[in-house]
Amino acid sequence: MNIGFIGVGSMGAAMVPNLIKAGHAVSVWNRSAKAAEHIAGAIPLKSPMAAFENEVVITMLSDDAAVRGVILDSGALKHATKSCIHIMMATISPAFVDELVSCHRDAEVGYVAAPVFGVPAAAAQAQLNIVVAGAAKHIEHVQPLFDVMGQKTWRLGEDPKRANVAKIAGNMMITLAIEAMGEASALSESYGVSAKEFLEIMTNTLFASPSYKRYGGFIAAGSYEAGFKLTLGLKDVNLARDAAIARKRNLPSLEIVRDNMLEAVAQGLGDKDWSIAARMARRRAGLSKELA
Repeated sequence: MNIGFIGVGSMGAAMVPNLIKAGHAVSVWNRSAKAAEHIAGAIPLKSPMAAFENEVVITMLSDDAAVRGVILDSGALKHATKSCIHIMMATISPAFVDELVSCHRDAEVGYVAAPVFGVPAAAAQAQLNIVVAGAAKHIEHVQPLFDVMGQKTWRLGEDPKRANVAKIAGNMMITLAIEAMGEASALSESYGVSAKEFLEIMTNTLFASPSYKRYGGFIAAGSYEAGFKLTLGLKDVNLARDAAIARKRNLPSLEIVRDNMLEAVAQGLGDKDWSIAARMARRRAGLSKELA
């Protein structure tokens, strides 16, 4: 297929090579042009409008504002070829999804929501879990692309919001896991069991899952340099909060996590991995010392 890929940050840059390797022709556009120039085999584009001259467009941008600016405000949809399908892989708000679906319908552009679970390393190995919702005929058409980018496609029906809510709720669960490990390790250390000892047990027994293992390792080591930025994690927590408010649902644990994230950002830690919120949880539990 001829594919236009918008947004080649750490995730997008890891995904594009798999599409190229599978034999697809991929042209790329990024707000920082230099990022689009260093992907072997990809053709740099001068504008997001040019991306929509392809059969399929894939978008991996940071938030609602970035998507609005690049896709809607730019007028990119007006440049779409006939039968173009737009795959939105960004994590965005359910409210914004409704607006995007309406705009795509008016422009006669297919719209498929396909947010992913996985970090750049997983993307590079085509090990993403892709949560998909949209018109069945559009999903069937682009399924070969999901097959080369991910290990499994999870279909959630025709309403694109379903995929986005699943992604937001899933990220919320990761933040709750980080909070749980922060608090639990604070308790274990109070009785002489180090965070490293405790989390090694937990992440290899009761909680032997990818997120617990990955972020438990960061917490145990007190190392938060690599991974998913705290500011992006806070964005997703706010999306979950707003989605809950829209449906009059109370998420009390999320408020605790959000407060910890806000505190960490206020301390200048926004560029650290989002698991650094566990440091705030440990402090609230009464531990003053930092992990080594």
